[in-house]
Amino acid sequence: MQPESTEVAMQGMLIKQLVSAAVFSAMGVAVFAIAFWVMCKVAGFSVRKEIAEDQNTALAIVMGSVILGIAIIVASAVNG
Repeated sequence: MQPESTEVAMQGMLIKQLVSAAVFSAMGVAVFAIAFWVMCKVAGFSVRKEIAEDQNTALAIVMGSVILGIAIIVASAVNG
């Protein structure tokens, strides 16, 4: 095999991997947005007001925990 064809094949693989990473990143951001939206709707109160204005640390910890859990799930999906 010639060096030129090897370089072309490697560039093709790189482009495929970059596109795959971009797609998984977009899907992960979409999952985060949907999860945050669902949590806000299920809460029944203003999550932003509770965390920002009322300094509700417990709610912030729960929201952060859910986001970390979703991050672990998305990372596992990306790694296969």
